[in-house]
Amino acid sequence: MNRAQLTRTGIVRMAPSGGAGDLLLPVEDGESRRAPFLLRALRIAVVVCLYWFTSIAMVFLNKYLLDSPSLRLDAPIFVTFFQCALTAALCLGLSLGAACGPRCPGLPALHLDAKVSRSVLPLSAVFIGMVTSNNLCLKHVGVAFYNVGRSLTTVFNVLLSYLLLKQTTSLYALLACGVIIGGFWLGVDQEGAEGTLSWTGIFFGILASLCVSLNAIYTKKVLPVVDGSIWRLTFYNNVNACVLFFPLMMLLGEFRTLYHFDKLGNPSFWGMMTLGGVFGFAIGYVTGLQIKFTSPLTHNVSGTAKACAQTVLAVIYFEETKSFLWWTSNLMVLGGSFAYTWVKGLEMRKMQEDPNVKSSERNETGV
Repeated sequence: MNRAQLTRTGIVRMAPSGGAGDLLLPVEDGESRRAPFLLRALRIAVVVCLYWFTSIAMVFLNKYLLDSPSLRLDAPIFVTFFQCALTAALCLGLSLGAACGPRCPGLPALHLDAKVSRSVLPLSAVFIGMVTSNNLCLKHVGVAFYNVGRSLTTVFNVLLSYLLLKQTTSLYALLACGVIIGGFWLGVDQEGAEGTLSWTGIFFGILASLCVSLNAIYTKKVLPVVDGSIWRLTFYNNVNACVLFFPLMMLLGEFRTLYHFDKLGNPSFWGMMTLGGVFGFAIGYVTGLQIKFTSPLTHNVSGTAKACAQTVLAVIYFEETKSFLWWTSNLMVLGGSFAYTWVKGLEMRKMQEDPNVKSSERNETGV
């Protein structure tokens, strides 16, 4: 999966590669075994705080760029295009820097190959749908409701895994999905009761959830084309997206909007645009750090807790008043997501401890 972009949506689904692991301890490798407990705990705390800060700051920055009354820029495709262009430029810049300095195995040499670009194009189309619908959802709903509005990714993961991969899901995982769906509909009902419901935002939230799931499936198919390199795939995905965004911006009249935009020459505007793009790029790196020093399961739990903190911060920052049932809907979505992650982690651990389990069944648990 394209880690840098999928995390931009706030949802990263990864199959544990080394077992579920203890939720309070990092993944055991040679270095972590030798490190003192206090040092490991401090390292984990710093990495988790860095992930939380980067992810939450990115959401608030994007909300400002997409729907700020003071900015009044109605060009969501341009904002997404700029972030994709900056991501591609940063990938290329880091690659060139690594080539000129000490060799870094994680940063392969990047150059544009038209044949590879065409092979990645189907994934890029899904990727465009993912990042665009995600930003359009954020544009039309509040930050507080944002997590609920695009909370159905787990449900689509289960559905598409069954329809496309013929993989079944356990009863407990399905019950967790049912809690998520119930929380989603209760949240929609409460937004409507408060007069803040945007059906456009709900539509794009559902579309974003679907595209995140499809992106994961297509990424697995396309990765061999780029020799399994996430960095190379990120580069090609964002270059293709930049090319495909041009006709979309023309079709939607965003070039005209930009021509009449009164802050186009304002350095602070471009500073915020650049900062948003840098945070969008950086989230991939800090996500990798969090998974490295904890585990994929702990990363998902941390992401769920981060979404809860993000919701509370948004309500406080925007001085909103929410009903008891509105908070209940958020707790249902967060609780269902946590329960699904926990169940999948237990199933993965059980299957890894059972030598008679087939490899195909092991893969199924990682959905």
